[in-house]
Amino acid sequence: MSDLKYQNGFGNHFATEAVPGALPQGRNSPQQVALGLYAELVSGSAFTAPRAENLRSWLYRRQPSVVTGAYRPYAQPWLKTGAAEGQPMPPDPLRWHPVPIPRAEEQALDFVDGLRTVVVNGDVEAQSGMAAHLALVNRSMARRAFVNADGEMLLVPQEGALRLVTELGVLEVKPGEIALLPRGIAFKVEVQGPTRLYVCENYGAPFRLPELGPIGSNGLANPRDFLAPVAAFEDGEGPYEIVKKYGGALWRNEQAGTPFNVVAWHGNLAPLKYDTVNFMTIGSISFDHPDPSIFTVLTSPSDTPGTANCDFVIFPPRWMVAEDTFRPPWYHRNLMSEFMGLVYGQYDAKPEGFKPGGMSLHNGMVPHGPDAEAFEKASTAPLAPHKLDNTLAFMFESRWRFRPTAFALQEAPRDAAYAECWAGLGDRFQQP
Repeated sequence: MSDLKYQNGFGNHFATEAVPGALPQGRNSPQQVALGLYAELVSGSAFTAPRAENLRSWLYRRQPSVVTGAYRPYAQPWLKTGAAEGQPMPPDPLRWHPVPIPRAEEQALDFVDGLRTVVVNGDVEAQSGMAAHLALVNRSMARRAFVNADGEMLLVPQEGALRLVTELGVLEVKPGEIALLPRGIAFKVEVQGPTRLYVCENYGAPFRLPELGPIGSNGLANPRDFLAPVAAFEDGEGPYEIVKKYGGALWRNEQAGTPFNVVAWHGNLAPLKYDTVNFMTIGSISFDHPDPSIFTVLTSPSDTPGTANCDFVIFPPRWMVAEDTFRPPWYHRNLMSEFMGLVYGQYDAKPEGFKPGGMSLHNGMVPHGPDAEAFEKASTAPLAPHKLDNTLAFMFESRWRFRPTAFALQEAPRDAAYAECWAGLGDRFQQP
């Protein structure tokens, strides 16, 4: 059982110190910070952003982050950014089997080197769009840290647990949980064995909780269930490698000491973790399958109200009770583009072929829905209440069309027969 402590709340203003007296009181930047520390402000929004959207934290650290060496290019050929680095594709549905995690003795991969970009859209310089990556990891980052200046990162572990060491403290995240890492915050990923996770890199507006509207004041992901770390700092001497993603490229330097030297901090810009078992699922109790938007955990809005730059949507265990209803998701074509993954269990609309660790892509206006087997089963099943249990699927959904990478089209184990899962849906029309 972990002995880590956390603070509660999405968007809360936190205050924490690893050493008593390290956190200034009554001011942010005193002439001399206690204990010989340096004050440093990290802004996740413009200074003039509305108060409700303003994100910033004050860090009190042993050395400021300006103490660093010069950067030089770092080669990582599988990491791509923005629509320009994707491949053109026809309006077909795509699906991939789980990508194997290499054995450490064959190919040692930490989080940075294990990133494999699957789909991209948008433009990082325009701060719009996102990328969906896989991370195939078989070793921990030691004296190495990663900083993403291009976007925040949403981590969805699928196999193996993570220990995330960040500037603001430590998070432990296992499959079924997620972690949200703000843009520009240094972190490293520690693992205990073969680890696979899905990663959403969000170039656009920071993720926030969706509005609830007629649902009311409670439901979906409740703010109190998000956990932020308490202040913690790393001891130990010796050089540290910093790999930074900046302008779509990776850069590296070597600095004399650890970036994880923050002794105290306060603010509302912080790494967070969330356990999906706490998601308050809402669904129909009369008839018809509701729109999947009611499963939204987090949303990154775009400049068009109601149309997201990126939504993070989950399909967790839930009861199915609707009367006279085809209960799986209906067949549809969607303005939004959907990248989907399966953390564990079975997805009810694709009982065969879609395995944990796998992925699918249905771009805007590409038809999709239950396969032939799911259709037959759902069309004839007794409509008694039943629970979909031991399952967790998710979507990264975006208004921008996804473009698969060369890795996705040429190296990842693509299911070439995916479209055949609908071949058995014949013409059932009965002329009256």
